[in-house]
Amino acid sequence: MKLSEIKPILNTVETVTFVLPNGTFVPEHFHVTEVGLIIRNFIDCGGTVRKESVVNFQLWNANDFEHRLKPAKLASIIALSEKVLGIEDYEIEVEYQSETIGKYDLGFNGTAFTLLNKQTACLAEDACGISPAKQKVKIADSSDEPCCSPDGNCC
Repeated sequence: MKLSEIKPILNTVETVTFVLPNGTFVPEHFHVTEVGLIIRNFIDCGGTVRKESVVNFQLWNANDFEHRLKPAKLASIIALSEKVLGIEDYEIEVEYQSETIGKYDLGFNGTAFTLLNKQTACLAEDACGISPAKQKVKIADSSDEPCCSPDGNCC
């Protein structure tokens, strides 16, 4: 989800809730302790220089069990971050502490924000000697004529 996509949602929801990939909810007394801009400059394994920018939300739980983040408050934190940090319309990445700090993509299921598992990937598969995944080809369709008939479609 991009930053431009979360703002209209915050204008329509009554509460800000986050659901982890396993279906459990982030405790409702969470805080958003950071809204920031993360810029990664790196070289992939093929030697290509790359730059990646994301908006980072950090979620944190404290022992103040009565705390509730309102949608308008999160919207104001986002607006301040855009103004002060010059944040543009980048993808949102969410950090949340479980056993270690997890990084998630952000989605929305109509009522709650969903934390989506991120996956690593090789950005230079050709340089690593990794063959592209083979496409599956459909040999015959049972609705077509039989494959081995004289005018069939297999030879």
